[in-house]
Amino acid sequence: MATHDHPHAPAPARHWGPQAALWLLASIVVSFLAASSAPSPLYALYREAWGFSALTLTLVFASYAVALLGALLVLGSWSDYRGRRSVLIGALVLEMGATVLFWCADSVPWLLAARVLQGLATGIATSTLSAALIDLDRDRGALLNSVAPMVGMALGSLGSSLLVQFAPAPTQRVFECLLAVFALQTLATLALSETVTRRHMPWRMLWPRIALPAQARPTLLRILPVNTAQWALGGFYLSLGPSLARLVTGSHQPVVGGTLIACLVLTGAVAILLVRRQPAHTALLGGTMALGLGLAITLVGMVLPSGAALFGGTVVAGLGFGAAFNGSVRSLVSLAPPEERGALMAGFFSLSYLAFSVPAVLAGLAVGVFGLAAAALGFGLALLALCGIAGVLMLRG
Repeated sequence: MATHDHPHAPAPARHWGPQAALWLLASIVVSFLAASSAPSPLYALYREAWGFSALTLTLVFASYAVALLGALLVLGSWSDYRGRRSVLIGALVLEMGATVLFWCADSVPWLLAARVLQGLATGIATSTLSAALIDLDRDRGALLNSVAPMVGMALGSLGSSLLVQFAPAPTQRVFECLLAVFALQTLATLALSETVTRRHMPWRMLWPRIALPAQARPTLLRILPVNTAQWALGGFYLSLGPSLARLVTGSHQPVVGGTLIACLVLTGAVAILLVRRQPAHTALLGGTMALGLGLAITLVGMVLPSGAALFGGTVVAGLGFGAAFNGSVRSLVSLAPPEERGALMAGFFSLSYLAFSVPAVLAGLAVGVFGLAAAALGFGLALLALCGIAGVLMLRG
């Protein structure tokens, strides 16, 4: 049975039962993250058609993350005041608009506009969905908050790469499929009711900020190094991962790049299921160690070069990513009451997406100066050092 922290909160669903509402929200998380990773295997097609550089590619990727971060900073706690359902419907409508822009894209400015609007929609939805899942069921909500993004990114990257390789007009077909899914989910969301009581939202709440509840800040600072390392790795893979896969393996088949991304995030989902009953600190420490080991193996794959080591290291790093991410979420969810939960998740994901975007842009700049192989090697070494720092801090803590 779903649990509730707020004695006066409305019933969790109008037409959907609590369990159905939980799975509907989880499916929307999957769809948003699938849409975020779907363009990655398409970048090679866009580059061939429009002739832009690796730096332009990372800037297009970063525009999504920057817009998402801005939405989290400005509107991250919006659903705590205006209600989860209405904010989520607005985010879905914006996401459908972004999907239409992708479908129409015929130049870099179109691609940038689509990514910015997609980032805005995803930023609004991220904290709303995270908080709504925990409103319905704290334990399973935290689990789905960890697993669903991983599954979504895997489905988006792998599904898109398969369409690129085997379907006609893949740059349109991908977004036609996504648009249909979002339209159905928007209709289904209309049948949900709010899980928090609506209240007046002061204008000052729209000022950009990371509004972390005071009781959660020490925990967040302790998990920040490993959280930064894992999200920076995810950002690199989603922007330059397919290019790295082609360089190391020598294969130009689109499915190779999509598979590399899927290896990272699908094994992350598996790790989450494996560690969900372990203490959060154990999951964090084990995840940090696995992430560091996976990075080391991946670096060996780059140097040799060896596709087996590249993919094997990615699998191990993915296990670490998932375990550490689950430990992070479980460490935080119990530290805020329902009326502050949206702000807490917005703050957590704001820091996560800073790590997701800024290092990827720096990597894109480095590629232009040193080349992809050298830039990827330096990037991996920096993340490996960060994992070492994180492990020392956790052991001391």
